[in-house]
Amino acid sequence: MDITLTSLEKEHSELLQAKIASQIASQGGWVPFSRYMEMALYEPGMGYYSAGAHKLGLGGDFTTAPELSSLFGAAVCSTLIPILEGLKRQGLPTQILEFGAGTGKLATSILTRLRDLEFILDAYSIIEISPDLSQRQEKHIRKTTQELNIPTQCEWLNDLPKNYSGIILANEVIDAIPCDAIIYKNGFWYWHGVAFENNALIWKSGTPVEQDLLTETLLTNTFPEGYVTELHTPAIAWMHQIAKHLHSGLFLTFDYGFPESEYYHSQRIEGTLIAHHRHHAIQDPFYLPGLCDLTTHVEWSQIARAALAENADDVYLTNQAAYLLDAGIGDIALEIGDPSNPETFLPISNALQKLLSEAEMGELFKAFAFSKNLEQLLPGHTLEDLPGLRGRNRL
Repeated sequence: MDITLTSLEKEHSELLQAKIASQIASQGGWVPFSRYMEMALYEPGMGYYSAGAHKLGLGGDFTTAPELSSLFGAAVCSTLIPILEGLKRQGLPTQILEFGAGTGKLATSILTRLRDLEFILDAYSIIEISPDLSQRQEKHIRKTTQELNIPTQCEWLNDLPKNYSGIILANEVIDAIPCDAIIYKNGFWYWHGVAFENNALIWKSGTPVEQDLLTETLLTNTFPEGYVTELHTPAIAWMHQIAKHLHSGLFLTFDYGFPESEYYHSQRIEGTLIAHHRHHAIQDPFYLPGLCDLTTHVEWSQIARAALAENADDVYLTNQAAYLLDAGIGDIALEIGDPSNPETFLPISNALQKLLSEAEMGELFKAFAFSKNLEQLLPGHTLEDLPGLRGRNRL
């Protein structure tokens, strides 16, 4: 792999590495991986999501489903409409809140589809920690809503409102929440953290992991010596907060990952951590800190348990292909394109292939949802009555 850096990019990464090395030195020569990941992604002015690098799309480091096609957001609307109509019947604001809105493509595709369905949304809110992405979102959303005469006003929030009634969305957010790495040695789990030696960031094991942080699978299953995996304590805490603050409505997220039995498979000996740079997948998480995205697959079973602990009605997990097909993405594609016209329908067909194929995003990416107080909004209905969520629940 040949990645050529500009002098500014090289300097940027070296400065962040020096700051990480200083942090490691101040902590006695070792930090947990979550601290390294936090600095690599979010250190003010220097981390991957805090600096001004182009991250998404063909010119960035990775492409998300909303970037591929507006069909994705249009299909998501099939799930959202019954909730929004329920809110309206109850005299509540019809509102959507999106975490980590990327370039704003999911927001505009949802707003466009709602306009086409003649549904007026009261509010679309975004919580975004990346300053440059916030600017890109605002520019793109303002331009689209003005061009298409969409009346909905978007706003950017710093915190999740308490007692929120509505819909909360998150596309590829959980994978970027800092996680910890652990390693199995001599029959015990140890923190697998980061040291700085010989002018390089390296893996270094620390103290034993506290038993109460380990799942039953990690405590009872047999793993090979040197097996490395991740603990997702911050992501689980985030899900607790989301479920706690959602009073009534729906949470829906899309991300790559596995339920617990698949995530901690004995053959997944190096965990799921991976870096991305200019559409290259990189195994070394210490490569070009500040210039590479760092992600980990989501362990959905613990995410689901966190939601249920905060009194969610029910939880649901399926793969992206099953979700989109049940949400009617095929019918929507036929609404906007003519299959007899290859010139216009070929891009639609190509996007469907990437979104649905097992070899692309269809199986690896999952749709996860939970509801709270759904009976108040949709009497006699459950989570699994919603379009997109009517197939086999994989939890």
